Amino acid sequence: MSVRTPTSHFLLGLGFLLLFGSFPKAADLDASPILYATAKDNNPISKLQESLKSGKTQLRFDPGWGYLPSLLKALEVPVSSQLLVFSKTSLQRNRISPNTPRGLYFNDEIYLGFCHSGEVLEVSVADPQLGTAFYTLEQVKQKTPRFQRQTDSCLICHGSFTTQGFPGHLARSVYSDREGQPLFSLGSHRGEHSTPLEKRWGGWFVTGTTPGRFHLGNMTLPQSTKNPPEANPIGSNITDLSRLCDTTEYLTPHSDLVALLVFEHQTEVHNRITRAALETNIALYQQREFDTILKRKTDGYTEGTFRRIDSASESLVEYLFFCNEAPLGGKVMGTSPFAAEFSAKGPKDQKGRSLRDFDLCERIFKYPLSYMVMSRSFEELPGEVKEMTITKITEILKKGSKEEKYARLTPNHRAAICGILTQTSSAWKARLEPK
Repeated sequence: MSVRTPTSHFLLGLGFLLLFGSFPKAADLDASPILYATAKDNNPISKLQESLKSGKTQLRFDPGWGYLPSLLKALEVPVSSQLLVFSKTSLQRNRISPNTPRGLYFNDEIYLGFCHSGEVLEVSVADPQLGTAFYTLEQVKQKTPRFQRQTDSCLICHGSFTTQGFPGHLARSVYSDREGQPLFSLGSHRGEHSTPLEKRWGGWFVTGTTPGRFHLGNMTLPQSTKNPPEANPIGSNITDLSRLCDTTEYLTPHSDLVALLVFEHQTEVHNRITRAALETNIALYQQREFDTILKRKTDGYTEGTFRRIDSASESLVEYLFFCNEAPLGGKVMGTSPFAAEFSAKGPKDQKGRSLRDFDLCERIFKYPLSYMVMSRSFEELPGEVKEMTITKITEILKKGSKEEKYARLTPNHRAAICGILTQTSSAWKARLEPK
């Protein structure tokens, strides 16, 4: 199989053509300063590859799972994060169906895809230079397993207008027929925290309860369906998938609802971090180029450069504060240990509080500032946009905001978040406490 130019990506791209009326077109990421195809990667996968090459780390090959269990352990990706997607909307689409869904696993920086009898494991990871880097790992026993970095084949979809032209993640809710084929004529929905519950998780298996409310998970439709269904009462409160697929073929029997909520929030955070990082690098590079051409010396940012960086920063800040988060509308529950394991990671302040504490009643988290402000990918943002973003966050936390989009951020929320950050992060303590 040629991983670089798979037929599956052509067919998926054709689906987007039918759905949106134009073929996805990525930004020119191979031009300076990004140089996506040739720039050196620097992330947990590239570091793991070096460790494998030196012999410091080894991956064990399992006859049934290939490298999956060993790779999850090496990358510290929890098994409880398992999500199962049955729509044919990814690289190994011919391996995916409601009978054989694709397994997804994730931690704060890494996403890993597994298909039964698949030729490769699929991996994406946050990278400070590239934004998002994509890899495959052949599911064949090797003396030294080797990750193959993917560029053009993945960017057909992961660097298109749906990710604003930057390499990013796609969490889509689609209507699927009984074979897993997306019914593009019925439309689709983005998967992120602003999406109403009733439009989420089409094409995904979901284990968990949403009393009195519906979502699109666990549902397949006849191929002849002409209009989207108004509700999904049968598929919305399922805690056991065994009647829908053979869960013994997966590491756990779950596709946890809480893990899905976190996954959707986090993938969009990573997309906005990527946009902020690459937009900043491009804007600064272009300003330097114009300075050279015009033989001028610019003191600081030009107005255009500032607007571009500020816009990307503002978009990230809004999302980190859960602006426009769709209300959950009542208590929701998953079925796996994911929620407990995720919360336990902390870090916690002296009162036992953490940005990872769940609400799961009206909103995902108890405190409306994303735990991703303490992530590696946030800290590795370019200095210019990082400073701008931190300044905005600290100003909002200290003084509040009169803008309507921050109306749900109460003084009590702000005080709690400041307490958590100053007691659990030396970097944030320096940013928030008076000098």
